[in-house]
Amino acid sequence: MKNKDLNSAPTASELAILQLLWSNGPLSVKDVHEALGQEKPVVYTTVLKTMQVMMERGMLDRSSEGRKHIYRAIIAQTATQDKLLDSFLDKTFSGSATKLVMRALGQHTPDAGELEELKAYINSLETKKNLKK
Repeated sequence: MKNKDLNSAPTASELAILQLLWSNGPLSVKDVHEALGQEKPVVYTTVLKTMQVMMERGMLDRSSEGRKHIYRAIIAQTATQDKLLDSFLDKTFSGSATKLVMRALGQHTPDAGELEELKAYINSLETKKNLKK
């Protein structure tokens, strides 16, 4: 998947469209409109215009299948998530990942499985750090 560097992060509407495309693969505007409409009412022409703008911004690519235009995401999900997370971390927690994690755990009580995953992740970070020494 081609990955373009965006000048700015996707808007909430653009991110909703990207999530659908990342999850489902290439879709028509009609498919995106119907999926978005399951959560809240959206106007078809608004979805169309948003996707056209996203194409101009280098987020989407389009191909034709008969009279239908099929759109696909051309920016990587992980790169987009990383950019959004970095921005959120800087703006909300002064760049402190510790503050973010502590706040998240304070708002959500992890179950035993999640705690084990967290412990395993912390152990892997400690192992990597020790290997670098």
